[in-house]
Amino acid sequence: MHIDILTLFPEMFHGVMESSILKKAADKEQFSYQLIDFRDYSTNKHKKTDDYPYGGGAGMVLTPQPVFDAVEAVKKDSKSRPRVVLMCPQGEAYTQQKAEEFAQEDHLIFICGHYEGYDERIREHLVTDEISIGDYVLTGGELGAMVVVDSVVRLLPEALGNEASAKQDSFSTGLLEHPHYTRPADFRGMKVPDVLLSGNHANIDAWRRKESLKRTAQRRPDLLGNQALNEADKKILQEIKNNEK
Repeated sequence: MHIDILTLFPEMFHGVMESSILKKAADKEQFSYQLIDFRDYSTNKHKKTDDYPYGGGAGMVLTPQPVFDAVEAVKKDSKSRPRVVLMCPQGEAYTQQKAEEFAQEDHLIFICGHYEGYDERIREHLVTDEISIGDYVLTGGELGAMVVVDSVVRLLPEALGNEASAKQDSFSTGLLEHPHYTRPADFRGMKVPDVLLSGNHANIDAWRRKESLKRTAQRRPDLLGNQALNEADKKILQEIKNNEK
């Protein structure tokens, strides 16, 4: 996978892209990336990338020319048809399922806005996806792009070292993940559940499924409506409901 990130502040990405899983994945050439300051593409003599909005109003709006030219430049060298992702609070709410979808692509281009917003022609004629990481407004799209890139790259083959890790993540199965424990088995009188020490993998799997259903029912019951639950799952949820009365 190759990722291009268009931003007015490429320096914001250095710590994130050069640390932890992202750095390891880049070092192993599981993905490559390029930080592009689209100010470099501005034909304005002062290298401006924003202007006052037509019709008046507060704030400044990103002009289309630098963004269009920057995207067209990176698309020209692409070996595939890239997804062009606009980071925007008006966009589709980002989910693990969207991360899994993006992880199947060969080339992603992220546009990080700033100021009051984008010229609408960028939205209408250039992008394939608009993504929001939550119902709040940030100073720019950079932080949102970092979140999306991290969530996508960790899904690439061997990025985590253990492919099962990503498959068991919260939301990957549609449910919240079960609790985890590690050594020591007894810490200050707080003990690991006996089933996890039993070595019986069938019982462990059953316990994890039950705990995942329980945690989802308690914390994110809205997720259960999208699940294809079997009879055993329904029985577990009914027991949880009865115990809460």
